[in-house]
Amino acid sequence: MDFTIQTPTLLFSAISLLMLAYTNRFVVIAGLIRDLYAKYQEKPDDIIKGQLLNLRKRMRIIRNMQVFGALSFFFSVLSLMMIFLDLVLFAEILFGISLVMMLVSLLLLILELNISVNALNIQLKDFDK
Repeated sequence: MDFTIQTPTLLFSAISLLMLAYTNRFVVIAGLIRDLYAKYQEKPDDIIKGQLLNLRKRMRIIRNMQVFGALSFFFSVLSLMMIFLDLVLFAEILFGISLVMMLVSLLLLILELNISVNALNIQLKDFDK
């Protein structure tokens, strides 16, 4: 495989779209937390407390998704710099690290999606009755 300057740039559009999606998830959940917390302040409720705890867990995961996505972008850019410096072996290693960071970010996305779906199933549990 030829490792050229185009190789690390392949991730740029994917990382950018992922970061946008992660940020949107973050913003939506932050809004939900604010709304639910206001309701909880007015009238404490175990169900709302459980939802807030679930959302807090999801926010931590989303933060980590964003961190690993940003690290993926960072190592991809470093890989480009190494290509410019004609240090191809280092560029390949950094690109490999970038791919690993992207994989971690995507695994966290799957985890967060699973938690989200489970929370919705709990919410809809009484609907089946």
